[in-house]
Amino acid sequence: AVKLAESGGGSVQAGGSLRLSCEASGYTARDYCVGWFRQTPGKEREGVATMYRSSTTYYADSVKGRFTISLDNAKNTVYLQMNNLSPEDTAMYYCATDFLPGVYCGRMTEDVFGTWGQGTQVTVSS
Repeated sequence: AVKLAESGGGSVQAGGSLRLSCEASGYTARDYCVGWFRQTPGKEREGVATMYRSSTTYYADSVKGRFTISLDNAKNTVYLQMNNLSPEDTAMYYCATDFLPGVYCGRMTEDVFGTWGQGTQVTVSS
């Protein structure tokens, strides 16, 4: 079975950095679309960053230049490096994956992703 396990969340002050990890099992991540989403209470889950077949990357405008998605093929693990964090980045972060065409991977809409991790909380204080 395909499984995703996030880690690396925590509390940090504004301007700080965190790196989230998503360990994948049961499939080869580099052949799929993998991505990071986030959700705050009362709001819909929003796409943060996705990677198509370990090559093309996509980012939400709100995180461009601050967040970087990457994939370690040897570890089958997806990372989200988050720099210059702000309180607006506070959310539960989820990784997700599915076998998608590139155009769907780039749209970063949650309804096309079939497999999700359990989430990791990121809290940024001012």
